[in-house]
Amino acid sequence: MKKKLAAATGTALAVCASLLLAVAPQAQAADTPGFHIGAGRLLDANGNDFVMRGVNHAHAWYPDRTDQALSDIKALGANSVRVVLATGDQWTRNDTADVAHVVAECKENRLVCVLEAHDTTGYGEAGAAVPLSRAVDYWLGVKDALVGQEKYVIVNIGNEPYGNSNYSAWTADTKTAIGRMRAAGIDHTLMVDAPNWGQDWSFTMRDNAAGVMAADPDRNTLFDIHMYGVYDTPAEVDDYLGRFVSAGLPVVVGEFGDMHSDGNPDEDAIMATAESRGIGYLGWSWSGNGSGVEYLDLAQNFDRGRLTAWGQRLFNGTNGIKATAEEAGVYADPGNEDTTAPTAPGTPTATGVTADSVRLTWPAATDNTGVSGYDVVRVEGGQETPAASTTTTTATVTGLAADTTYTFAVYARDAAGNRSPRSATVTATTEDNVVGACAVEYRLSDWGSSFNADVTIRNRSDKAIDGWELSFGFPGAQRINSVWNARATQQGSTVRATHEAWTRTIPAGGSVSFGLNGSSSGGNGTPTAFTLNGQTCGS
Repeated sequence: MKKKLAAATGTALAVCASLLLAVAPQAQAADTPGFHIGAGRLLDANGNDFVMRGVNHAHAWYPDRTDQALSDIKALGANSVRVVLATGDQWTRNDTADVAHVVAECKENRLVCVLEAHDTTGYGEAGAAVPLSRAVDYWLGVKDALVGQEKYVIVNIGNEPYGNSNYSAWTADTKTAIGRMRAAGIDHTLMVDAPNWGQDWSFTMRDNAAGVMAADPDRNTLFDIHMYGVYDTPAEVDDYLGRFVSAGLPVVVGEFGDMHSDGNPDEDAIMATAESRGIGYLGWSWSGNGSGVEYLDLAQNFDRGRLTAWGQRLFNGTNGIKATAEEAGVYADPGNEDTTAPTAPGTPTATGVTADSVRLTWPAATDNTGVSGYDVVRVEGGQETPAASTTTTTATVTGLAADTTYTFAVYARDAAGNRSPRSATVTATTEDNVVGACAVEYRLSDWGSSFNADVTIRNRSDKAIDGWELSFGFPGAQRINSVWNARATQQGSTVRATHEAWTRTIPAGGSVSFGLNGSSSGGNGTPTAFTLNGQTCGS
C-alpha cells in the first residue's frame, strides 16, 4: 500500500464489498448554541442548513501564509476552510494563542473554521502518527481558544486516524474520543475522519456511523470521508454518499483532488453528487504541497492570481465553489437577513415503484427569493428520516426494502436556509421482488493472461424481476477491463454487476445476458457463488 505523504492526502485500494448502514438515531441535544445536527443535516446556530464549500489550508506548515491565504480563499467565493493544526507530536504544536488567532482570522473573513489535528494521520501504519487520544489531549489543552466559538468553529478531532492496519479499532477509539470531548465541555459539532487514510475502503466508518452518532450524548457528530483513488467512478461516489443520506447521517467530503498517486479520483462526480445531495466539500489544498504531490496545489506559490488547473476547476468550474457556495448565516447582515420560509410543496405522487426504489414528483413551492432545493423525508411513527435531496421537483428514493409500505413528504428550502412547512404525505408499497428461483450460467473463454466471460441470469420464478444486481467473487487475481450489456464495479475480488436500461427486466421464465473482458496474473477460474438482489442464486 502507498502511504500518505506529509502534506498530502490519504491513499488506499478499495478491497471490501458494501454493507448496509444502520439508520441514525433521531435524538439531538436540546440546547444547541452553535452548529448542530438535525435530521441528518448540518445546521447553523439559527437552525438553517449549511453546506460547506471550501478548501484545506496547511497552517501547521505555513503559519506565516495563513492571514493572506484566508483572505484569498474567501475572495474566490469559499464559505469555509479546513485548517491543518499540529499537536506537537509529529509537527510543531499550534498553541492556544495561535489557534485563537486562526479563529479570529476565519471570522474576519466570514469563513466557517474547521480545525483539524493532523498528527493522527495514518496511525497504525505511519510510524510517527499518534492515536486519537493524543488529539483529544491537544484539544483539551487549547480549549480556551474554542469555547464560545461554537457558532463559527467545527472541531475535526483527528485527520485520517488510521491507515490500512488495525483500522477495526476506529469505532471504539472514535466513540471514546467523542466521549472525552463532551465530558470536558466541548459542545461544538465534532467532525470525525474515516480510517484507511481517510478513504474508508473497508467501510468501517460507513457501517458503524450510526453507532458512533448514538455514542455522542449531543448527537452532534459530522462524518468526514476523503475521496481520492478509491472513488474513481460516479457509481462509487454516489453509493457511498447516498448511503449516509438514506440513513439520516450527516457526511462531508473533507478532502478530495483531481488526481492522485493511488488512482484518478472522479472530481466531477464528487462535486456533482455533493451538489445534488446537498453535501459539503473541501478541496485539498490551497498551496504548499510537497513530496511529489505538488499537483494538488490549488494556487501556485500561494498566489490567488495563479490558480492551477485544479484550482480553476474547484473554484470556477461546474458545481464549483463560486457557483454553489452560500455564506454562513452567522455572518449575515441582520438588517438584510431573509427570514421568510418557502411555501409548502404540493402533495407528491409516487410512480416508477420497484422492489427497492420509488420516484416522487410534486408541485413546486414558492419563495420571495426563490426556492433553492427540496428535501424528501421518510415518515414513520412520527419520526422523519432524510431520503433524498434535489434541486428539481422530482427525486428517486433508492435502497428500499421489497414488499414494504413507505410514507414520504417533502420540504422546500431557500438560499438563506429557511425551510418550508412539510408537504402532505404520499404512501407507496414496493414490489415483492422474488428472485429465489434463479440460476446463473458463467461461460469462460480463457487465454491465460486474459479472458472473456458470458454471464446469463435465468429467472425461474413466475414473476418478472425489475432491476437487478448480481454479485460474485473471482477465485484468483482477476481484474475486469470492460463490460457490455451491464455495468460493473470491482472491489478486491468481489464484482457487483447491475443492469443497463435495456437489460433491466428479466421476464418470468426468461433470462438476460451480459459479458465482460478481464485480465489475470495467476490463471482464470470460474466463480461458484452468485447472489441476485442479495439472495443466493443457483448455477
